[in-house]
Amino acid sequence: MTTARPAAAKALLRWLLAASLLLPAFIPTPVHAQVSAPSLPSTRGATTATPQAAQPAQAAGSTAQGSALPALTAGDFISTTRAGSATAAEGGPIAVGPIGEPGRFPGPATVVFGSALFTRGGAAASDTPNPNYTILPGDRVSITVWGFVEASIVTTVDTDGNVFIPQVGPIRLAGARAGDVQRVVETEVRRVYSQQVQVYAVLLSAGQVGVFVTGQVRMPGRHLGSASESVLDYLSRAGGVDPGRGSYRDITVTRGGRTVARIDLYRFLLSGELPTLSLQQGDTILVPAQGAMVGADGAVRNNFLFEVTGRTMPGSELIRLAAPLPSATNAVIRGTRNSQPFSRYTTVRELAGVQLMDQDVVTFITDAPPPTVRVSVEGSRIGPSVLITDRDVTLCTVLDYISVDPNLANTRGIFLLRPSIAAQQARVITEAMDRLERQLFLTVSPTTGVAEVRASEAQLVSSYISRARRTRPEGRLVVMDRGGRCADVRLEDGDVIVIPERVQTVLVSGEVTAPQAVLWRPNMSAQDFIRAAGGLAERGGDNQLMIRRASGELILEPTEPPQPGDELIALPRLDPKNFQLTRDLLNMIFQTALSARVFAN
Repeated sequence: MTTARPAAAKALLRWLLAASLLLPAFIPTPVHAQVSAPSLPSTRGATTATPQAAQPAQAAGSTAQGSALPALTAGDFISTTRAGSATAAEGGPIAVGPIGEPGRFPGPATVVFGSALFTRGGAAASDTPNPNYTILPGDRVSITVWGFVEASIVTTVDTDGNVFIPQVGPIRLAGARAGDVQRVVETEVRRVYSQQVQVYAVLLSAGQVGVFVTGQVRMPGRHLGSASESVLDYLSRAGGVDPGRGSYRDITVTRGGRTVARIDLYRFLLSGELPTLSLQQGDTILVPAQGAMVGADGAVRNNFLFEVTGRTMPGSELIRLAAPLPSATNAVIRGTRNSQPFSRYTTVRELAGVQLMDQDVVTFITDAPPPTVRVSVEGSRIGPSVLITDRDVTLCTVLDYISVDPNLANTRGIFLLRPSIAAQQARVITEAMDRLERQLFLTVSPTTGVAEVRASEAQLVSSYISRARRTRPEGRLVVMDRGGRCADVRLEDGDVIVIPERVQTVLVSGEVTAPQAVLWRPNMSAQDFIRAAGGLAERGGDNQLMIRRASGELILEPTEPPQPGDELIALPRLDPKNFQLTRDLLNMIFQTALSARVFAN
């Protein structure tokens, strides 16, 4: 016994039959908009002059292949939008890194500012003194005199700071620069022998001194070096300041029980300032325990943990050390106060007056929605390919600023490519694939015969699911009605306005003998186009046609003939009794193909 299907069931069947044509046999290649353009003037009460021989678009763009959307591959994670989260147009707080460090980890800082000073091992003591080194007792000097008198000695500066030259006498060198030894010795010799005497003098090596390095360093103890070397050299030989326990800002040098220098390495790192100090035998370099630490991350150039000189750090000092980016507008302060978690949200200006405590972390973010959006224009246009306009602008308003050649542009087929819609389509496809997989593999077969049929179907469906997961939705938004009027939709940042080229053909595809483009002529019916493509194939049906407009609009059971630029699709005639795939699979094939704008020819 058979029953008549109601009209609604027939319509649903036609939608399902369309799925057999919509397998992703072709995935368009993205073509990115190039060249930026001047900002779009404010649209409030503004007028614009149109270039000669051009018209305002009420349009703009290219084809679906102009989408600049990232490809989706198997295993891609697609995030879902939570209720209450900011929309794509409104934006939310973000933390960006400097353009010179795009790969920076966005999380909290983990490196102490200044620790890079001691990432390499300490340098060995040099036998060649610096020309600016001040000579001290114990340094070795070579002096040669020839001419009227001759002498050649290698001697050590005595405790009084002198060296003795036979037939000349003592010469004081202590306190002189290493680079001035020649001049000092020659001057003293010529006081005795005014002529016919030549002198050559040079400092051979500075005396070795033993300096104690102790406190919060990796290898405390006594380290040998030259008196001409700096505190940094001795700290390096001791393994450097321990970044987890030692202080970089209150290092002291003691001599004979009193402090002779206090060193803040931050001043050296930021401005190159380091006390001028000649270390002596028995000096002690002490690295005390680490002070309070404050971290800075987010939109800053210096993503470090900074040491505080006292118990608290003014926010203004952290701003100076961290160097926030120009885009930073606000800061989130997290820490502990009175043994309780503490959090505060301020502007960067207000942060300057806040006192920061030990272990506070300050995250600099951008929390000001941009007043403008960036919209790309592709396709048949005249003028720039990028427009910058107000956030509340609508499509119809923007189209007034886009000039096109009316003989080349199809202004009735304008459409939008929207990244947010593409993401939603990708999420829907992924969720549907997951449901289909669960239905496919969790269904219980009552008999062995049914199990064999389902196993063969499962292999076919699994192959399709694997392919469908690689589908890249284009995010097309139909914005033109059948009368050629645009919808006054608000634009979002990243939208692409596409204006198709005006063509004089109709693409005939689907179940026809020779799928091809057919030249449009007035008074041609849908059947005329089918005959021009060789007629229907064996599986084609006279009453199973679908038209897709250039704007992306789909028309099932069309009552009007195709227009130039349309695609006429002949749907297959299938017997539902012999069609083994589930309705969920057919719906999924159809939705996947529509989201990616893919039709097999």
